[in-house]
Amino acid sequence: MIDIDPNTNGLPGIDALQTIVGALMTVGLICAVLGVIISAIVWAFGANSSNPQLAGRGKTGVLVALGAAVLCGAAVAAVNFFWTVGQQV
Repeated sequence: MIDIDPNTNGLPGIDALQTIVGALMTVGLICAVLGVIISAIVWAFGANSSNPQLAGRGKTGVLVALGAAVLCGAAVAAVNFFWTVGQQV
């Protein structure tokens, strides 16, 4: 039976890579918040100007930005979940 786990200190620069990934997650979440704000403004402008296409694009933008935030926030949990499932196969 072979038992191999991830080695967090096997390569140089792992700590720096973890810092970079954390920074990218932060940037992704900031961009998602910006996307929600801009899309909400477009949605409101479209609704108030009786422009259903613009309002629809704003709604879609809000949903896409919220989905991106969910993916950024759940990325670590999802990878850990599938790692655990993969270890049981």
